[in-house]
Amino acid sequence: MSDYGHDLVFGSFVTPSGDNPAGTVGLAVLAEQVGLDLVTFQDHPYQPAFLDTWTLLSFVAARTSRVHLAANVTNLPLRPPAVLARSVASLDLLSGGRVALGLGAGAFWEAIEAMGGRRLTPGQGVRALEEAIEVIRQLWDAEARGGVRVDGEFYRVRGAKRGPAPAHAVPIWLGAYKPRMLQLTGRRADGWLPSLGYLQPGDLTRGNATIDDAAREAGRSPRDVRRLLNISGRFSAVGSGPLNGPAEQWARELAELALGEGVSTFILGSDDPDDLRRFAGEVAPAVRELVAAERDGGAAPASERAPESERAVEPTPERAPDPAPGRAPAVRPSRATVTGGAFAVVPTPDDGVRRSDKQVWDESTRPTGPAPDPDRAYTPHEQATGAHLVQIHDGLRAELAQIHDLIDQVAAGEIDAGAARSHINTMTMRQNRWTLGVYCESYCRIVTTHHTIEDQSFFPRLRARDPRLGPVVDRLEQEHHVIHDVLEGVDRALVAYVGSPDGLAGLRAAVDLLTDALLSHLSYEERELVEPLARLGIA
Repeated sequence: MSDYGHDLVFGSFVTPSGDNPAGTVGLAVLAEQVGLDLVTFQDHPYQPAFLDTWTLLSFVAARTSRVHLAANVTNLPLRPPAVLARSVASLDLLSGGRVALGLGAGAFWEAIEAMGGRRLTPGQGVRALEEAIEVIRQLWDAEARGGVRVDGEFYRVRGAKRGPAPAHAVPIWLGAYKPRMLQLTGRRADGWLPSLGYLQPGDLTRGNATIDDAAREAGRSPRDVRRLLNISGRFSAVGSGPLNGPAEQWARELAELALGEGVSTFILGSDDPDDLRRFAGEVAPAVRELVAAERDGGAAPASERAPESERAVEPTPERAPDPAPGRAPAVRPSRATVTGGAFAVVPTPDDGVRRSDKQVWDESTRPTGPAPDPDRAYTPHEQATGAHLVQIHDGLRAELAQIHDLIDQVAAGEIDAGAARSHINTMTMRQNRWTLGVYCESYCRIVTTHHTIEDQSFFPRLRARDPRLGPVVDRLEQEHHVIHDVLEGVDRALVAYVGSPDGLAGLRAAVDLLTDALLSHLSYEERELVEPLARLGIA
């Protein structure tokens, strides 16, 4: 079992189709709007049906502001490394540090030769790739003295001036499958980027072992190499195979890959907008939740427990792990001091503030569970699950606050709009509405997915281990259904808002009702469950 402890990243793998350029760019923009962290495009310069990947990446960088970008992967035989280094650094500077460099040794050699490239054997391709990495890293090292000098078998650079330096430490990810490429990944790269469809059972485990061994031999830590994976699948109501089923099945399977195979970046190959929305809104938050729960309840990642003789090995500054692209916003720390002894996880109190004049339930009829034993002591491990539940809820509270902030921003824009408004300002206002719409839709799916996980795995274990909690669990499940109906009301108000400038008041009222219901529900759940989770040993 390998878990390298990296933050989870979710991205898209979009076909760079030249038949519908606007649609291709639109999918990349949508990926950012729905909350994905990364957008990638394949790079096949000899394919006339495709847009040129680096031109496309530049155009998409100008149309987005947050999402990270990469070729998946760059066709090195047709991209001279010295020129490629400057292209990557330039785009990274222009985009504010949002570029990663995926590299491949080459394939489809007849097509490469037809474009003027040189055919290489597999062994030559690996050696050429390693030389190219050296050229690229030297050109990016703008502070070093002297020019770039690489006298290689395939690439010779003799005194080229260094720079420009990228805006951030651009990670280099290699598309690797064979032992020599995997060893090169461990020695020199920042990430391993294969496609699941090209792997056989056991290939991830064997590939990780090869990369880890090569990394240690080079004086690096295995954690220096992020494990990425291109995936594809089908969303359906009933599961009928790997990554072929409902979002909950996808989440379980990807969480297993994260915890068991060390994969921390999942890149979905799909040109279906609905697939991207579901992947971002339902699958990604559920995977993060499952992986965080397992990590919080377990020991250090297995990959960090190196043999005794190797535990003093530290990453060199040049190879220090790069921050994950598009890292998920951090939630504030839990109100808990998880130490042994008295129970220290503090449930979030209900402040009693209500925004809506409507009520979706009678809070006075909520049942309560058994009173805690004041003399019982709790271990840090027992208290960790309750603390994590509070952290998850804090994330939901923070995102709910962002929805209100977005509504306030849109309202301010509409108040300022007048006859003197230019066409550009009008388009900006429309864009604000679309961003708000996507955010609300994504958030509603996150809440629904969280509740589904609780209903299917969390609550049955509580009910089975302490029947006295049955009435509380029953009530929580009932409130989940009510909140689902409230979320449907948000969806309806959202449709009305997008279709009419007068719909903002209705949307605000729907979100106010959601706020009252959700904050009340989360506080009730924490009050009744954080202690039983510790007492019953449920992770």
